[in-house]
Amino acid sequence: MASLSFQIIHVLVFCACILIPTSSQSHPHQPEKHAALFIFGDSIFDAGNNIYINTTTDYQRNFWPYGETFFDYPTGRASDGRLIPDFIAEYAKLPFLPPYLQPGNNQFTYGSNFASGGAGALDQTNQGLVVNLNTQLTYFKDVEKLLRQKLGDEAAKKMLFEAVYLINIGSNDYLSPFLWNSTVLQSYSHEQYVHMVIGNLTVVIKEIYKKGGRKFGLLDVGPLGCVPIMKEIKLQQGGMGCIEESTELAKLHNIALSKVLQELESKLKGFKYSISNFYTFLEERMNNPSKYGFKEGKIACCGSGPFRGLSSCGGKSSIKEYELCSNVSEYVFFDSVHPTDRAYQQIAELIWSGTRNITGPYNLKALFV
Repeated sequence: MASLSFQIIHVLVFCACILIPTSSQSHPHQPEKHAALFIFGDSIFDAGNNIYINTTTDYQRNFWPYGETFFDYPTGRASDGRLIPDFIAEYAKLPFLPPYLQPGNNQFTYGSNFASGGAGALDQTNQGLVVNLNTQLTYFKDVEKLLRQKLGDEAAKKMLFEAVYLINIGSNDYLSPFLWNSTVLQSYSHEQYVHMVIGNLTVVIKEIYKKGGRKFGLLDVGPLGCVPIMKEIKLQQGGMGCIEESTELAKLHNIALSKVLQELESKLKGFKYSISNFYTFLEERMNNPSKYGFKEGKIACCGSGPFRGLSSCGGKSSIKEYELCSNVSEYVFFDSVHPTDRAYQQIAELIWSGTRNITGPYNLKALFV
């Protein structure tokens, strides 16, 4: 189990490599009035911050075939192409937001991306190898100070008030105990552990609110126990199917997240939020791929093993040989845990303009108005 964890742990990493052009080249005619977008989270959102921190190559993706579909070169995104925030930025008529840690990145009027592959809400999750949520908050506070210096207090206050804060966190807190063979879940009940994760996330949301943030977009946690990497672990344990304990944690997290957001809305004046049912969005495509235009929902495009659930994609891990599908657009998963550009696009559309029963009480489009 330990060797398997060593081989696959970097799949959690949602890291960064080569940067995407993010200036007005992408959108040559930017509107004078726009709401900024600030992004916090893990690999689902990370545009490339991990390349600029002292970490291991397990937490980086600066090699082919990552990025092969949309960009034609590896970008640091843990996908064959774009991620959810890239699509959201496009829909909001914003440029792709560069990683906050990119050298020379000092233009924050469109927002910034603080997300780090492998990050969790808990400081202990992949500690020392990623930018955890609390550190991402510190980076945001630094940006807030810079904006006040550059724009003046009133203009900066208005910008932060009108901005949208997009957050996706928690998956690594619930995956890492299984990938690392950790005993942390023996020290806490499931409810206690989820309470710690949600507690840290709540503190961060409140701190952003204190700095002027009012509009928050969040994703709940996906069906973690059934992603290819977890099914691979189950096989190594001599079983078949999903790791139900991980899925149970995800479900408890999602219930608690919904409850705490309702409480914040009732207590914090002007607080608005959108919570998207990422769990269902992904689960439906895994179980019924043909309904959404895919051919394969449970086996990854790139990797090794029966589900391509070993994180060998690109041959940079201890496993040098890997398989790569010929038509990535037919797959829900690109590697052992990360969806494809096409799957992300479908999900981003639901997050942006979905109806209240799947993305509510507001969708992101409504928050950008």
